[in-house]
Amino acid sequence: MPVLPGAEPYSHQGGPTGVLLCHGFTGTPQSLRPWAEYLAAAGLTVSLPRLPGHGLTWQEMARTRWEDWYAEIERAFDDLRSTTDEIFVMGLSMGATLALRLAELRDTAVRGLVLVNPSLVSDTKLLLLGPVLKLFVPSVKAIGSDIVMEGVTELAYERTPVRAAAELPKLWKITRRHLDQVTQPVLAYKSTVDHVVGPASIEILRKALPASQLDVRQCPDSYHVATLDNDAQAIFAGSLDFVRSRSHAGKE
Repeated sequence: MPVLPGAEPYSHQGGPTGVLLCHGFTGTPQSLRPWAEYLAAAGLTVSLPRLPGHGLTWQEMARTRWEDWYAEIERAFDDLRSTTDEIFVMGLSMGATLALRLAELRDTAVRGLVLVNPSLVSDTKLLLLGPVLKLFVPSVKAIGSDIVMEGVTELAYERTPVRAAAELPKLWKITRRHLDQVTQPVLAYKSTVDHVVGPASIEILRKALPASQLDVRQCPDSYHVATLDNDAQAIFAGSLDFVRSRSHAGKE
């Protein structure tokens, strides 16, 4: 099945410091492409994979599970390890959840995390009904393209597959359970207004990680897809500073 134009994965071979970028649920690499290109232009080695079932059709995504999405992130991470000396992992929404899960399992192999509007808990009871609802309703209204900036659109599905959405609570649960295993420094960005992910997720992070480890910054002029919105450049520049200040290569 052909990939939607613009949803292709992106990679760039740069220096010894690598960055793995993880896009969100029902989204595509397009939502992080400007971020990836910004980091690549700064000389970093960058990998932005397309998660299984994404960038095709929502019906195709309905056939995938959270383990499939995570497996692709692990594969990309291992590929980066073969060409770099250190890796930072960054993600948007569910992509931030996958980044956290990777940090839990790979420990010091992950140098640091940058998370944008991370998703760790359901903000609607509808998702709790997912396991039952998926038997009767194949899809619901889309959640993509929550953006303030006029004329900017996220390449995401027009419908959300309920079967795939029912996988999210499983990913959230296992990630929350092991947050104490996240030892890396974390820079998190949270939009002041977000119609997809509420404030509960960032509060879970605040409670799980000490203040010395977690730096939370506000995105006052963006909605959920802040990487394509008015605060995008602040996120890009902040993430690059984060990498440079913590990179082994930068300290040599």
